[in-house]
Order: sequence, then C-alpha cells, then structure tokens
Amino acid sequence: MLKTLKAIWIFFWAILLTLLLFLPIVIAALAGKRGDAAFHGTQIFAWVILKVCGIRLVVRGREHIQPSQRYVILSNHASYFDPPALVLALGLQYRWVIKKELRKVPLFGLALETSRNLFIDRARGSDALESIKHGVAQLPDGTGILMFPEGTRSWDGQLLPFKKGGFVIARDGQLPILPITVRGSHDRLPKGQAAFTPGVIEIVIHPPVATADRDLDSLRDQVRGTIAAAL
Repeated sequence: MLKTLKAIWIFFWAILLTLLLFLPIVIAALAGKRGDAAFHGTQIFAWVILKVCGIRLVVRGREHIQPSQRYVILSNHASYFDPPALVLALGLQYRWVIKKELRKVPLFGLALETSRNLFIDRARGSDALESIKHGVAQLPDGTGILMFPEGTRSWDGQLLPFKKGGFVIARDGQLPILPITVRGSHDRLPKGQAAFTPGVIEIVIHPPVATADRDLDSLRDQVRGTIAAAL
C-alpha cells in the first residue's frame, strides 16, 4: 500500500509541475536567444521533485568546474532521479542529448525541444552523431551538453558498458569531458519502480579530461574508470 501511495505521490507532482511550468519554460525558451531562462525553469522542476520526495543532495568537486568552459558532461545513470540531481548540482548551463522518443511525451517533449535540447535517433548511427555535433556547434558560448554514455539506466546500479558517441563528440569538437559519478540514486528510485525512498544522492564531479588527439578506446576507458572508482 505504501509503495502505491509513493508512486501516486511522485506521479502527481511530476504531472502538476509539468502543467505549471510548461508555458513559462516554452515562453522563456522562445523569447531568449540562449535558452538560459528555460534551463532555470527546469531547475525549479528539479528542486521541487527532489524536495517533495525527501531527497537531499551532497555535491563534491565543484572546484573542478570552470563556469565559462563548455564541456561534454558524461555521467552514470541508474535512476530517474539522476537528471534532476544533475540539473541542480553542477551550476552549469548545458543541454541534454536525449533519445528522440521523449519528444513525443505531451507538453514535456515540446518543452525539451523549445529549450534547445538535442534529440538523437539511435537507429541512425553515424548520421545521428553528425547531427548532434552540428547541434553542439550551434549552442551559445559556455553551454555544454550532458549525455549518459551507458545509453540507458542500469537495473542494479552497476555501471554498464559505455558507448562511444559522447567521446566522438568531445574529441571532434575539441571539448573537454567532465566525468560525473552519481551515487545513491539507484537506492532512492531503482529502474522499474515508481516507489521512491527518501535519502541522500551524492554527486561527485571529477577533474576535466582533455580530448585532443586522444584514442577513443583509451579515452573511454579512462573516463569510465574514473566514474566507476567513485561508485
């Protein structure tokens, strides 16, 4: 019974916040040249969702971030709580690289699109990567992108193999990678469940990794090793 009530609670707030913030976010996205105001709207959504679910954030390593630098941010992914936690923790302007299926979600998908997030069709392979690289080049100065290199949430919280897409985008765009480890989110809201558990989610920000003239396999292994070591 308690699990059902928790599931209803989180769905209620997610729907309510989407209805309340959809129009302000879309208007801000359409009116602003950079999309920064719309991003701040998503931070409001994230703050409320984590607050009403009893989630407390602990952030370590903020000193590794240069606010004006554009990064390709790569993080592990084990929970639906990861995106709101990252939106609040990093203090950076960035856009998401999101699977195209989310574009179809009523209101939510339109808000993501007008906020200048980048959608990827994973079935298109190299063509999809070229499209994302073009989109990254069009982003305002100081605005990076965030990707989950595992490609999906982990069922057990353990790190999955990393796909190469984010590393190709970073190297070809001559952008540093900012590795992020999210700890505890799987325990708060595991994949396949809607009943959350209040508690702490910890965000560990690692030193940036230079990508110029790097071999993709060694770059991927280094970043994955860094993220894994902090789990």
